[in-house]
Order: sequence, then C-alpha cells, then structure tokens
Amino acid sequence: MRILFITPYVPSLFRVRPYNLIKYLSQRGHRISLLSLCTSEKEEQDAELLKPYCERLQTVYVPLHRSLWNCLRGLGSRLPLQALYCYSPAMRKLLEGELNSQGSKVIGARTGFDGRQSYDLVHIEHLRSVIFGLDVTGLPRVYDSVDCISLLFEKVKHGPATPGSRLKAWLDLERTKRFEGWLVGQFERVLITSEADRQALAGLHAHFGSQGSRTKDPKGCVWKEGRISVLPNGVDLEYFKPIDQPHCPDTLLYLGRMSYHANISSVLYLVHEIMPLIWAKRPSVRLLVVGKDPPREIRALSRPHGPLVTVTGYVPDVRPYLARATVSVNPMVYAVGIQNKVLEAMAMETPVVATPAACASLSARDGDHLLVGHSPAQFANQVLRLLEDQRLQQRIGSSGRRYVEQHHDWDKMADRLEEIYREAIEGYMRHAGRE
Repeated sequence: MRILFITPYVPSLFRVRPYNLIKYLSQRGHRISLLSLCTSEKEEQDAELLKPYCERLQTVYVPLHRSLWNCLRGLGSRLPLQALYCYSPAMRKLLEGELNSQGSKVIGARTGFDGRQSYDLVHIEHLRSVIFGLDVTGLPRVYDSVDCISLLFEKVKHGPATPGSRLKAWLDLERTKRFEGWLVGQFERVLITSEADRQALAGLHAHFGSQGSRTKDPKGCVWKEGRISVLPNGVDLEYFKPIDQPHCPDTLLYLGRMSYHANISSVLYLVHEIMPLIWAKRPSVRLLVVGKDPPREIRALSRPHGPLVTVTGYVPDVRPYLARATVSVNPMVYAVGIQNKVLEAMAMETPVVATPAACASLSARDGDHLLVGHSPAQFANQVLRLLEDQRLQQRIGSSGRRYVEQHHDWDKMADRLEEIYREAIEGYMRHAGRE
C-alpha cells in the first residue's frame, strides 16, 4: 500500500507510537509518505531518523505564537483548543498540493484532480492534526485518536492535577466531548490504545451522534458509520532489551516527558507522599527523575533533597538509566491509554511498581509481571520489598519481559494495523459503491 501519514509532531524515539508504526509498515514493504508539523529544531533533527522508512517526508514549522493565537481565536468557537492548537495554513496548503499532485483530493481544492488515486489510504495521528484529516476526500481515512482526550480531561478536572491543567480541562472538556463523539463517525476506522478509552469514545459517539446521518460539522462533512479498534502500544524489543550489567543498589527511576501535566502530578505525589515513607526505612535510596522539559517545580525538588533526588532533564538515550535502576516507579495519579514507560522498563527487565492508574490498560498481573501499590504506604512497601529482595527483582523483571514479548511486540501491532487498513479500504469501497 501507499500510505500518507499526517502527524502533529515528528515521530521519534520519544513519540514512539507513530515512529514504530511507520518503521514496521515500511519494513513490510508499504510505501510511506509523512507530512508532519514540528515545533523545534530538535524535531527537525528527529525527522532524519525517519528517512530510511519514508518515501517522502515533509515538515511544517508551527511557532508557539501561532499555536497560542489559534487557541485565543478558538475560545469562542465550538471546536476544542486541542484540535486548533497545531492548525497551520501552510500545512493545509502542503496537504492540498501533495494530494492534488498524486491525483487525490482535498476539500476546497480547485486544480489537479484527474480521478486517479495514487495513495491507498490516509492515516491521521491524534486530535491535534485531525482537522487536516477532515479536509481529505476521495480516499479511505484511518484516525488514530491514541487516547480519549475527553476521558483524560475528566480525570484532570476532578483529580489532583495542577491548577493550570484543571483550568485547561475546564475550558475544553465539553466541546472536546462533543467533537470526539462526532469524530468517530467521520472515518472508516478509528484507533485507540486501550479498551477503557474505546468504551469512552463509543459512549461519546452514542450520545453526540444520535441526530443521525444528516448531522454536519462546521466544514460540511456528513456522518459516516465509524468503527473503533483497539491497537495497543508496543515496544521495540530489539531496542529495549536487557543489558548485561548489575542494577545500582537503592536506585529508583521515574521516566517520562516532564512537561506533561500527569507526569508532573505523579512526581510531586511520589516525592511528597511516597518517598518519605521509603526514606524512613532506607535513607540511602536515590530517585532519578528522567525526562525532557521539567518545569520549575520539578527542578526545585532536587534542592531540599540534595543527592537523594536528581532531575536530569532531557537525555538522548533512556536505556542506560533503565538498566541501572533497581526499580522503575510509576505512581500515576491519573492516566489514560497505555503508559510506554511501564512497558519499556518491563522490556529491559527492570522491575516495576505502579499505581492502578498506571497499569489499568494492561493485562499484566500484580505480583507476577509487576507490583501494584494502591496507597502511598502500600506503594512504598512494594518498593521496599524489591529493594530488599534480589530474587524478587529478578523474578518480576524476567516475567515482565515475557509479558511484553507476548502482548506488546510492535511487529504484532503492525500485523493488526494492516488488517485494519484492509477493512477500512473495503468499507470505503462499499460506501462509495452505494453513492
């Protein structure tokens, strides 16, 4: 197949889902073209890693002031700010030119359509780029929602999030629910990472799609029957694999993009509620917080705790940190979808302690593949168990690796995605035949 990917950020080793889907589809002989928005020079550099897997690759820079202006203008609209944040006239023009040059079509395009369709399918990643996918006609489209953003906003609004995150959720929740419920009907297939998120999207579609087949969005698209498929995140098992070196004693690791509000809340919960209980029993335990763009409140944690808490910021390769850590700690206080940091630690045989929120979308078993802590005291006790018992570390680590091999191999995810693509194309052709 020839597949056009549209993403709101450059897929990379940190944006692992689109990166690995592109990589594994390309290795299976599919021809991939990528149109991606980007926000920094670092993202432009990341794009170089994708060139071996892409027949064509083009990026469009979206400066922060453009995104802020999009949101400001969008406050009075019915569209969610998440969907407007990355909007770029340059990207729309690039997409129009790309599809017209290939014989496909964009709403509003006036030239270049000659009835041919060189692309077999368009794959749109995330709510932040879905507006561009809505512009495309004349091709089957698959929308990868990744997570149900409305479900995330519900948890942020009513959970222990930062004040700024709660404000954003309050501003955007209701229109995001309406928009996500409507979106489900606009694509041949919709992808989601977990069953809980699938149920949430299906509920939104049932509620906001009740007006039937003549309901239209602001751009004039009509409803089409939508189907939601769970496609879990995977792990590159060759990249994330055990390294033959001993774990550093009494070393805990929290791994995640530190500009993300759920990670900020989790680290604050970890340091203020859980770590004092651990330090009371083992004063030598060190915590490493590894991830790009830590805000001031996270960087400040290293000051009162001295060498016991280290905030690294961006690191080019997280594997040495995963290999050295005695335990990967994942005390998410709210979450949606699948937590890649949990899977990557398990893949490297680093034992994991998680809250229920961090592993709710996995079929991993507590006490077998990982350990679960429901409260600060229970979480601390699970960590202390691992620190004190090397045999338990080895058993949980090895079992975690086997779980990931069985359930989260990207090669198996690519297998399933090929099936979904074929179903989307067949559904599109049936629908086109009825018109």
